[in-house]
Amino acid sequence: MKAAVLYEVNSPLTVKELSQDEPREREVLVRISAAGLCLSDHHIMHGTIAFPLPSVLGHEGAGVVEAIGPGVTAVNPGDRCILSFVSSCGQCPMCRSGLAQLCDAHRKDVSRLFDGTVRLHDAEGTEIQQMNKLGVFAESIVVPEQACFPIPDAVPSEVAALMGCCVTTGFGGIVNQPDIRPGATVAVFGCGGVGLNTVQGARTISASRIIAVDVHDHKLEFARGFGATDVVNARKVDPVAAVRELSGGGVDFAFDTIGGGEIAAQALDSVRKGGTAVVIGLAPLEDRAPINVAILTREQKRLQGSYYGSASPHQTFATLVSLYVDGRIDVDSLIQRRYSLDEINDGFAALERGEDGRGVIVFE
Repeated sequence: MKAAVLYEVNSPLTVKELSQDEPREREVLVRISAAGLCLSDHHIMHGTIAFPLPSVLGHEGAGVVEAIGPGVTAVNPGDRCILSFVSSCGQCPMCRSGLAQLCDAHRKDVSRLFDGTVRLHDAEGTEIQQMNKLGVFAESIVVPEQACFPIPDAVPSEVAALMGCCVTTGFGGIVNQPDIRPGATVAVFGCGGVGLNTVQGARTISASRIIAVDVHDHKLEFARGFGATDVVNARKVDPVAAVRELSGGGVDFAFDTIGGGEIAAQALDSVRKGGTAVVIGLAPLEDRAPINVAILTREQKRLQGSYYGSASPHQTFATLVSLYVDGRIDVDSLIQRRYSLDEINDGFAALERGEDGRGVIVFE
């Protein structure tokens, strides 16, 4: 099978032939249909997120089950599936407490399968790891059974791939917040794939004002199509002051969909007294936020994180599939560019340029 491998940071992905072992206990061989190009992959490629190398990247994907290993009961050959980049074990304290997206067993070693081994090798015999037990920048891949969520034919593969990360992370990150309510005022910092789905989630819950913040005018205009009522270019004006003015003193919820200390601080400063700032984007581990701690007490604000939609991925997948089939969310318009696997580095170049929407690797 052919896959895109990252051997060194700050270097292009190398598309090459790899050998692949058969699926083992509770593992599944999936033929990849489509894979999204995400900023998290880009972070790994440039070393801002540390990850074991060499590795096949890609964590936002969908495909068709080709073969199953012993003990698999959740899927059958021929099933079309969204792939979750958290393969929740169902048995650890996090899973048992309802936080399957934070599964302890998955986190022990995200680059190898649950038995601690790999299924991929290159021609030199080098072990090739898989990002988040997936590695969907590949023609086919062996993944844990728990990664697979079967979907109906009404959901196209490219749409299903985006549900594997950016739709679930952004949409779930707002609609799964326990205190969110119709009529809330919302600010969304960042209008990439995750941010656009946070905007769309705000529209779905009937937020009264949805303020999109970015540094590109074209991305802000694109966000209007997903429900933004107001836009703020953070390169032209102070985004905190602009958000507070548009919302009459501060929004109820502000979301950092990019990930970074400065943006998280801006989100916190943008909310009203008693408001909540939510960090959805993934920042480098060493990043710190310049936060005025006193306002957390004096203004009773909250700063919290949201990982992979703040709920079990499969729970959010089920919601998204239902909404999509009923025509109540728009995922198709997110897809602005399509590439072959051999063109994957061109796709990441477009991501670096800040182009609208999402780029997708199409295998079918």
